[in-house]
Amino acid sequence: MESSITHPKGIPAHAELHAHAGSSVRSSILWSIAHNQGIKLPTKNYWEFLKATTIFGHDEPLKGMKDLDKLFHTTELIQSSPEAMESLLINVIGGAYRSNNIIVHELRFNPMKRNRGGERDLDHIILSSLHGVERALLEYPQVKAGVILMMDRTFTKEQNAIIVKKAIKYRDRGVIAVDIAGPQSDAFDMRDHKDLFLEARDGGLGVTIHTGEEGDISEMQFVVDEIKPDRIGHGIKSYAHPELMAKLVNQNITLELCPTSNLNIGIMKDMDELKTAIRTLVEADVKITINTDGPEMHQSDLKSEFNKLREHEILSEDEITQVRQNAFDATFIK
Repeated sequence: MESSITHPKGIPAHAELHAHAGSSVRSSILWSIAHNQGIKLPTKNYWEFLKATTIFGHDEPLKGMKDLDKLFHTTELIQSSPEAMESLLINVIGGAYRSNNIIVHELRFNPMKRNRGGERDLDHIILSSLHGVERALLEYPQVKAGVILMMDRTFTKEQNAIIVKKAIKYRDRGVIAVDIAGPQSDAFDMRDHKDLFLEARDGGLGVTIHTGEEGDISEMQFVVDEIKPDRIGHGIKSYAHPELMAKLVNQNITLELCPTSNLNIGIMKDMDELKTAIRTLVEADVKITINTDGPEMHQSDLKSEFNKLREHEILSEDEITQVRQNAFDATFIK
């Protein structure tokens, strides 16, 4: 249910369902944390570091998830300590509330990409992150927030199974769902992970899956037919497949769209294709939400996301209101 809380600047209340911790922290903060922890960075020049942690300043436009993963490698390295995760989540949740009136905030991250290959204790990373969420909510009692633990397509099934078990273990402390991300590859088959998602659901967790963003749409078709998640991360390419859209409607699966992110890395080639995709989904009655994917890495926020949809006449005001409400309806946070 949407809150009636008003923002001093008149910004309506928002729910952000798809934001990665690795792309939600300001580069200047990451820079300071890296130096405080003595992490060796790829450059001693801040402006080069900015290029290494955001989509801007590159000689060539980023192309797809593999290029984006290179940015995450740096941000996740800096976030690889319990102390960093606690302070960063406090910062991200509080900043999002102050600047964008985000009162329902789901943040996702892969804890195994933050324990330095096993050097740091996984439970310590997760618990410190959850403590950061709790601290943020003490400071901002108007906000509700939760954590989604992510598996990865580059991990072994055994590694991903550990993440699911940890998610279930900390379900009552603030872990709300599981996800899987990473570039599609021939070495990964979603079929091998179906049982992990079913285990998570049986353990009381929500299920969302990165799919339908790039690559072969057949993976998304399998996800919808066999795993039946509550939500799908991105899923924008389903717009070209009427039967798949019909299944999304029939199964009440909500898409977590990230327009600026999709434009930044070439998933959508231009604003015209983005408009066609979103209009097709809306007119097919597919439930969509609008998200940033990570405001700092993509230099965006929910205000600008919705303004972009207005300016390019992609959504009407009534549709924007409904899409905003969709996010409150689809959140895993109780």
